[in-house]
Amino acid sequence: MAVRSGNDQQASIRRTTLEAELRVEAQRVRTRLQPVVERHNLYLEDVDIKVAGSHRTVNVVVDLPEGASGSVGLDVISAISTDLSAAMDAAPEDDDRPYSLEISSPGVSRPLTEPRHWRRNVGRMIEVKLVNGDLVLGRLQEVTDDGVRILPQLPVKKGMKPKQGDPQLLPFGRISRGTVQVEFAHADDEHHEHSEGTDPETSGDVHHGQGDPHGH
Repeated sequence: MAVRSGNDQQASIRRTTLEAELRVEAQRVRTRLQPVVERHNLYLEDVDIKVAGSHRTVNVVVDLPEGASGSVGLDVISAISTDLSAAMDAAPEDDDRPYSLEISSPGVSRPLTEPRHWRRNVGRMIEVKLVNGDLVLGRLQEVTDDGVRILPQLPVKKGMKPKQGDPQLLPFGRISRGTVQVEFAHADDEHHEHSEGTDPETSGDVHHGQGDPHGH
């Protein structure tokens, strides 16, 4: 049995302590930035902080509110970035450590982990992995408090028109993971009415806090 050295144990303790401190700091930043995000009619999806030496990288993910269609454009991200940076600099607990503020919107690669994620993607093609390992590919028709209704796309030979199965009701308790599938629809596709949901959500990174009067 391997025995960990004292240095390894100390490093593990420091790492665990740092991770806990970053979670607390991320929650504090989230509380401060949330009103700013809401003023721009957006939803604050996540705040994550990473540290390299004395430098912090604050990752902020914003999304459209539930019920809105489309995605967050780069122009919207650019507009909100100035206000978020100002809110960061005005924080009473700001200790003048250098930081980079990165703002983005979730793309189609984001796993669907919350009901609001599913509701934002009604009409899109979704791959659902069930807890038993089975995969269900189909169009998301409806989201309820208890689960989702999928119109399955049945496997066919290459070159053949996709076939649909009977709608399936999948409780959230049976779902391990859901991901949006990027579609490349043709003009004559019978599902052209869903084409607005085939494009991946626009995402972009805006870096702030470097070279401002506060040294951020």
